[in-house]
Amino acid sequence: MKFVGVTSCPTGIAHTYMAAEGLEQAAKAAGHTIEVETQGSAGFDKLSPETIAAADAVVFAVGVPVRERARFAGKPTIEADVKKAISDGPGLIAQAVAAAEAAAASPTAAQAGSPAPPSGGLVTKVDQHASTGNRIRQWLMTGVSYMIPFVAAGGILIALGFMVAQLAGGKNGAIVVTKLYSLTGPPDPNPTHIVNIVTDFNPADGMHWAALLFLVGAASFSFLVPILSGFIAFAIADRPGLAPGIVGGFIAATIGAGFLGGIVTGFIGGFVALWISRWKVPKGVRGVMPVVVIPLTSVFITGALIIVVLGRPLKALSDGLASWLNGLTGSNLILLGVILGLMMAFDMGGPVNKVAYTFATTGLAAAAVATTGTSLQIMAAVMAAGMTPPLGLALATTIRRHLFSEAERENGQAAWLLGASFITEGAIPFAAADPLRVIPSCMLGSGVTGGLVMLFGSTLRAPHGGIWVTPLIGNPLLYLLAIAIGTVITAAAVIALKAAGPGPVKTELDAGGLAEVVVS
Repeated sequence: MKFVGVTSCPTGIAHTYMAAEGLEQAAKAAGHTIEVETQGSAGFDKLSPETIAAADAVVFAVGVPVRERARFAGKPTIEADVKKAISDGPGLIAQAVAAAEAAAASPTAAQAGSPAPPSGGLVTKVDQHASTGNRIRQWLMTGVSYMIPFVAAGGILIALGFMVAQLAGGKNGAIVVTKLYSLTGPPDPNPTHIVNIVTDFNPADGMHWAALLFLVGAASFSFLVPILSGFIAFAIADRPGLAPGIVGGFIAATIGAGFLGGIVTGFIGGFVALWISRWKVPKGVRGVMPVVVIPLTSVFITGALIIVVLGRPLKALSDGLASWLNGLTGSNLILLGVILGLMMAFDMGGPVNKVAYTFATTGLAAAAVATTGTSLQIMAAVMAAGMTPPLGLALATTIRRHLFSEAERENGQAAWLLGASFITEGAIPFAAADPLRVIPSCMLGSGVTGGLVMLFGSTLRAPHGGIWVTPLIGNPLLYLLAIAIGTVITAAAVIALKAAGPGPVKTELDAGGLAEVVVS
């Protein structure tokens, strides 16, 4: 049979593409073909109408609504969470086979498959029929997914700027570049020590290159809270939410309310814009609603609320959190590292993992001009702890191959690169097949790694990159040692638990294409 599929996840990064690979491998193993459209953060290449028309059934493995779903109308459809395609691709393909056979037997029923969204409503990245808790999570994850590119670009550029400054200006170069260079020059017309990098850039001066990297990175970081806020509002109200969300986020950042203020203004801006967009107005006013009335009213209400009512308590809360973090030392700091490590491994890219990661990246943004500090240690601990689950499982499949199925051994080879690149999702296939043994093992290794990174005092300004950003890490050798220890602990725990229990779990397809679980 011929199938088509769509995969997507809230962040549009790892899960989207791993799910596509899972469906492709499962279809090939069952003797079928499938073409998958990955609707990721980098956009998507649409399946051709001819390919869709020739398909016997459609498989949606998604964590957010399918974009342009109407293209698949009339086809028998299977829909599941994006993680299902990673953990049980054969099961979804078997369901697609059954759906196609049922449609062939009853063509009229097939026409009900894959309906388009109802017209007249707002189409966002959030499933409007999901539970309240899931919708709140999706709203937040939408903001985070659009924020991540700004954090990644800004963090790495700032780190590179500090590295060049230390090479060009000595030990204090990183401090100098944050104090003596700007895009606007001195604050008064009198000559001062401040260098205007726009008018006085010298290509032969290493410190000028360092300042250029730093200033571009700092500019990227300055968008973090507005983008987080703006796209939370966008997830709630679609395009009408962008203006109040972004403006509210900018105000929150300006008054010092930080990412907490950005989250609050995102929700306020989104719901205010959604409320106004649903006003029943005369026909003559409808044309100016989206360009005048909605942005004018929603921006003012959101901005006024954050400045007059919510700004002061949110700033106090943000300052208190920052003070608490900067006051952590010794065992308290190590305990925080352990907790963050456990969170990173608990669901390997899921909501708990993303809470820990977002906590680290927003703290990193707050420390944009610092060269040391607790926030930089938190980022280091989070990334290291996120690397050890796939690395540990890759090591386990290498040294005890007979404890794993053939598919797991193949996944283990890919997990080396995924883990080294800080893609925790590389451990998901193992956790899905054997959660009671794999997840505790990963949490043990990641918890130890997070605690060791804090103990060693390693720092990290880059919010992503894995081992490829090692030159930007403080105390890099001890950092790599912490990852190695966590990797070995994860592998040892997995091997011990698997050796003490049943053999590998394998999913096979019988002659009818139905999945059968075999424990050998």
